[in-house]
Amino acid sequence: MRPLLALADGIDAVSRLLGRGVKWLAVLLVLVQFTVVVIRYAFGSSFIMMQEGVVYIHAALFMLAIGYVYLLDAHVRVDFFYAGWSEKKKAWTDLIGVVVTVLPFCWLLVWASWGYVSRSFMMGEGPMAVGGLPFTPYLKALILVMAGLLALQSISVMIRALGVITGATDKLFPWRQAVSEG
Repeated sequence: MRPLLALADGIDAVSRLLGRGVKWLAVLLVLVQFTVVVIRYAFGSSFIMMQEGVVYIHAALFMLAIGYVYLLDAHVRVDFFYAGWSEKKKAWTDLIGVVVTVLPFCWLLVWASWGYVSRSFMMGEGPMAVGGLPFTPYLKALILVMAGLLALQSISVMIRALGVITGATDKLFPWRQAVSEG
């Protein structure tokens, strides 16, 4: 179990590193959106590239942070019962949740979007609007990256759940407490 927990630690480190970097996209998003609004209302002008940039930054922020959010157990969950359960019961719930919902969802997302993304690259898809950013295929590719990041982090959650169930570790989400404390 130790090698698997070491693998989970490695996955968590990647998610943490990416999450800490991607959070700066939120600052960039606010600055670009503020600039777009000022240019539009103060100067009566606009730049399509900047407006599309808001979409790109917003998409990148949410899709690249998905593993980090799962690492911190900060995703949407109905905690009415779950919050009061023992770590072992939570581990069983999360293990079943990963196997039954998360990993199949990731597979479905890749399966459903693979053609959409590959066609975008094959046809050299251009900007969303005339004068916009010419990176549409890369924006669409973030869907596949997001599915991969979520699947990777769910494997870490699955390993930790097995660790709690077998008694090899005592915390399902060890980073949740560490982040909330500082």
